[in-house]
Amino acid sequence: MAEVPLLEVLRRPIITEKSTALAGEGKYVFEVHPDANKLQIKEAVERAFNVEVAAVNTMWVKGKFRRVGRSRGRTSPWKKAVVTLKPGYRIDLFEGV
Repeated sequence: MAEVPLLEVLRRPIITEKSTALAGEGKYVFEVHPDANKLQIKEAVERAFNVEVAAVNTMWVKGKFRRVGRSRGRTSPWKKAVVTLKPGYRIDLFEGV
């Protein structure tokens, strides 16, 4: 597995009802590069948001079947990371959403 460049590790924040509720507990959800490991995700979040990370949990989200007219297809699977921050830290990116 090749080293993923630090700027490509975090793809986008996931803003849903559940992730917004988790933000109150100091947990933030991101879509991440498929080849990124937990250490790379931790370093990317710490550098990007100037916070300290306590834990990183990763999971794969399976692609869903979709239909447009008569054609059927499948969305791509993607990797999700739930990042838990140490007490006293928060990411303001998610505030006011």
